[in-house]
Amino acid sequence: MKTKTKRIRQPSDAELQTLHQLFQGGRLQQAEEMARSLLAKYRKAPILYNILGLCQQRQGKGKEAASSFRKLLAIDPGIAEAHFNLALLLSELGKIKEASISYRKALRLKPDLTAAHFNLGALLQGQGLFKEAAQHYQKAVALEPGFFEAQGNLGTVLQQQGRLEEAEQCYRTALAIKADARGHFNLGTVLYGLGQHDQAVQQFRQAIDHDPRFADAWNSLGETLRDRGEMDEAIRCYEQTLTIQPDHGRAQYNLGEYLCLSDRLKDALPYFEASDFADSKERALQCLYKTGQFELFKRRFDSLTANQRHTSVLLGTLSTHYANNFHQPNSYRFCSTPMDYVRHTRIEELTTSESPLLQKLLHDIQHVAMAERKQGRLYYGMQSAGNLLLRPERSFQQLAELIRSQVLDYRKYYAGSRERLIVDFPRDIEFNSSWYLRMKQGGYLTSHIHEEGWISGCVYLKLPEPNNDHEGCFAYSTDGDDYPRLHDDFPSEIVDIRVGDLVLFPSSLFHRTLPFHSDHERVCVAFDIKPAFG
Repeated sequence: MKTKTKRIRQPSDAELQTLHQLFQGGRLQQAEEMARSLLAKYRKAPILYNILGLCQQRQGKGKEAASSFRKLLAIDPGIAEAHFNLALLLSELGKIKEASISYRKALRLKPDLTAAHFNLGALLQGQGLFKEAAQHYQKAVALEPGFFEAQGNLGTVLQQQGRLEEAEQCYRTALAIKADARGHFNLGTVLYGLGQHDQAVQQFRQAIDHDPRFADAWNSLGETLRDRGEMDEAIRCYEQTLTIQPDHGRAQYNLGEYLCLSDRLKDALPYFEASDFADSKERALQCLYKTGQFELFKRRFDSLTANQRHTSVLLGTLSTHYANNFHQPNSYRFCSTPMDYVRHTRIEELTTSESPLLQKLLHDIQHVAMAERKQGRLYYGMQSAGNLLLRPERSFQQLAELIRSQVLDYRKYYAGSRERLIVDFPRDIEFNSSWYLRMKQGGYLTSHIHEEGWISGCVYLKLPEPNNDHEGCFAYSTDGDDYPRLHDDFPSEIVDIRVGDLVLFPSSLFHRTLPFHSDHERVCVAFDIKPAFG
């Protein structure tokens, strides 16, 4: 005997027509009330839960709408659009993992749902899952070639992975579909990263032409002009940024940095105090310390670090200098004894003048088209712009791999240390910055640290003739950069270097290049790495 399937009661065509008219006419509250009334009679009608959810969603009732779509999916889990709508709501409610699950369910039911690929890509991108995000953006673009937002987002995730040339092509494709301020800005940022400063300036200017109140574009234009040495024009851009957006943290930081470099530390202090960008609070402490306001510095230092992990490079420098200055223990554990963490080693593949890699590196440094960056601490020399060790040339890629191996050996060498420098050592050795330095006769680099690094290093490719005065050598100390000294009892060392040598050291340690008078060029590649959280 056959069992009869119980038929789910559905609203009549007339009832649905009235409900749709209310919804499409924007009378959402009335439509919601009618849907609820009909659900009292037709408790398992999916279409009523769908309309109810849409009414609630458009009225900003996110939690109620999510509940309605969940009830719909409990009755019929095979509706891709319902999973999509639920995902939208969950995302708005900050339930990112649940939203991702709902987007995936929608795509299993309807793989060509372009908006779901795009939205899921955005969620994955926000979680730092760039590779998977790129796959969904690529699918969205394949389904809808004119989807310029997907092209732009694909460019961004490729850029975030260091795949700058591919990112550039995505941005250019997006701009060919639709030229807008954001597209020109994005292209400008990747060109800046590639060291193509002139082209980056053009793109930032075009972004501003499209939107004269695009604060980020004004600031990035200023940063690029700064790196070209056009400081007056850069300052004008920062000031314009702050006219548009007075709380723009990065522009405040940039103006503070300029004032510091101009030795106007007291003027710089309020800009750093107002900014929330990068290490602005640490830079404010540096201003206090360098102007000799030691008591105020110490109070604020203790307050800032009381409940923080000791992971700031600049605070590591300040704390070490203060401890040396006042003959006190160094309580900041980024790297409390940085002089002990300098490692001088060699890259054997570069140690002979006949080395093919050495010759190719020197050739590429001289002939590959790369912009130069103005460096206020560098005299009689030039520094490359962009991230050198992320460039596609085989020579730079080979050097990057050799350096990675040496950095891993550095970690093994200090494996027993409890300093944060080693405890939080980068799991993946990626170069957050890298550049070449070329110096000619009389060249030198004044004392400095790398605030944006963690572990820094320098590999030497060409050096002046050695002599007894250590000309052109690497010097390091816990004192430098005109920090105020109460005495001269600060340790310092000099490393006599040869071609193929590599020096690795904490980014918090002061270091400099000693002047040389030989007419031989000095060429090296410097770099910073840091943990992902840094």
